[in-house]
Amino acid sequence: MNQNSGISKIVYIVVFVLAVAIDQITKNIAQTMLDPGENVNVIGDVFQFAYTENYGAAFGMMQNKQTWFYIITGLVILFIIYFIVRMPMNSKYVPVGIVVSVILAGAVGNLIDRVAHKYVVDFIYFRPIDFPVFNVADIYVTLGMIIFVILVIFVYKDRDFDFLDPRKKNDSTSRG
Repeated sequence: MNQNSGISKIVYIVVFVLAVAIDQITKNIAQTMLDPGENVNVIGDVFQFAYTENYGAAFGMMQNKQTWFYIITGLVILFIIYFIVRMPMNSKYVPVGIVVSVILAGAVGNLIDRVAHKYVVDFIYFRPIDFPVFNVADIYVTLGMIIFVILVIFVYKDRDFDFLDPRKKNDSTSRG
C-alpha cells in the first residue's frame, strides 16, 4: 500500500462520517424543534421546514414496506463498499470515491432512521413546486447519483471500471 492509497481511504471515511453526522444532526434538530405538520417559513412561502415521518420511500411510495427497505439498502451499501474496496486508490478515482462515499452516507443516514424509528425523518420542503418533503440524506443520494452519472459519462471510460470485475486482480497502485 502506498502513501497515496492510505490518504484516499481516510478521505472517503472522513467524508462518509461527516456526511452521516450532518444528516443525523439536522434530523435531530427537526425532531426537537418542529411539531408534526408544522411548517416554518425559511424563505417566504418558497422554502420551508416541515417535519414529517416517512414510512415509505421517495415520494411516499411503498408505505410500511420496511423489510424491502432493509434489503435494498443493505444491497446498495454492500455494493458501494465493494466499489470502494476494489477501486484503485490514486488521484484519478478521488472524485468518484468522494461521490460514492456521499451516496453511502445518504443510504446509511436513512437506514439509521428506519432502524431507530421505523420511519425516516423528512423536513425540507419547497412549496412552489409542491415537491415532497425530504432530508439531507436524500440530497446526498440524489445529487450524488447525478454527479456519479456525469462522471461515468464524461470523465471515466468503460475500462476505468474494470476493477469491479471480480475475475480481475485488483492492482490499486498501477492504474492511473
